[in-house]
Amino acid sequence: MHLTSNPVDWYAARAAGIAAYLLLSFGVLLGLTMAGRKSLRRWPKFAVEDVHRFVGLLVGTFVIIHVVTIAIDAWLPFSIGSILVPLLSRYRAIWVALGVVAAELLLALAVTNHYRDRLDYRFWRRAHYLNLLVWTAATLHGIGSGTDRSAPWLLALYALATAAVGAAIAWRFTRLRLPTRRSVPIIAFAGGGFSLLVVGLGASALHFRPKPWNAASFTDSLGGHIAQVNGLSRGIVSMAGEGTGLQRVLVRADLLLQPGRIDRTAFQMEYLPSGLRCDGTVTRAAAFGFDAVCRLPNGTRRFVSARWQGNEQAQVVGTISAHA
Repeated sequence: MHLTSNPVDWYAARAAGIAAYLLLSFGVLLGLTMAGRKSLRRWPKFAVEDVHRFVGLLVGTFVIIHVVTIAIDAWLPFSIGSILVPLLSRYRAIWVALGVVAAELLLALAVTNHYRDRLDYRFWRRAHYLNLLVWTAATLHGIGSGTDRSAPWLLALYALATAAVGAAIAWRFTRLRLPTRRSVPIIAFAGGGFSLLVVGLGASALHFRPKPWNAASFTDSLGGHIAQVNGLSRGIVSMAGEGTGLQRVLVRADLLLQPGRIDRTAFQMEYLPSGLRCDGTVTRAAAFGFDAVCRLPNGTRRFVSARWQGNEQAQVVGTISAHA
């Protein structure tokens, strides 16, 4: 399900995912705080339970935005099935599956919260601990599949979130079992350990190497088709295709033909996912390829060359390359 190649959808998907994760981390911290509310008995009920419920609604909202914008964006390689069923995704299947599982568990927890008054309290309370599993899966999903996962600013956010949640978990399970002096080092170790683990993964084993953005030079695979329309005195030959590889592009070349010569040409190349377009003309046409030159909005030129093998179905299978 790919409805648009507008880069706004791509930015929205990333921003919504990050916002959902930060809100989820805050919600987990609130939940752990509520578990120890005897030490915070001066806080009003609104400050813990109602705020916690509202944060959960916000998390769900941003998760929905994240999923919907991924589903409609043509740049992202996800089908409806791959965002609903774990391990169907062709892109980093395990890490994406963790995100799918986290979202579905979050939905299940929302249902239990809605019917909280009808459920046994012990069952509801035990089910609520699944929030920790949701948070863990969401953390691994973001650090393993997010396109910004190796950016210093996002690693800093992950470090703060995981350190806070790790320390809160350690506090939750040591506050009644150990004296304060003995629990402080454990809490500090847990927070620091969670933080270092996530930063280490994002900066080394799971380091993200992004594809070039509006690359000046590239060579990619080309696929497409050729269409020809003949009139009484003129004919039009069009080639429309897509370059896939390090730099994804959409290309179209149109030739207006008169007997024995080319009357006029037009060429377009659109970079994805940015939507930057390069307009120009075909400078040389052959049976199985063409050369073109185009200009970007800032005046910079790109020289483009396409070559393919012919077949009877007018299909194009070959390569496209460009350089400045």
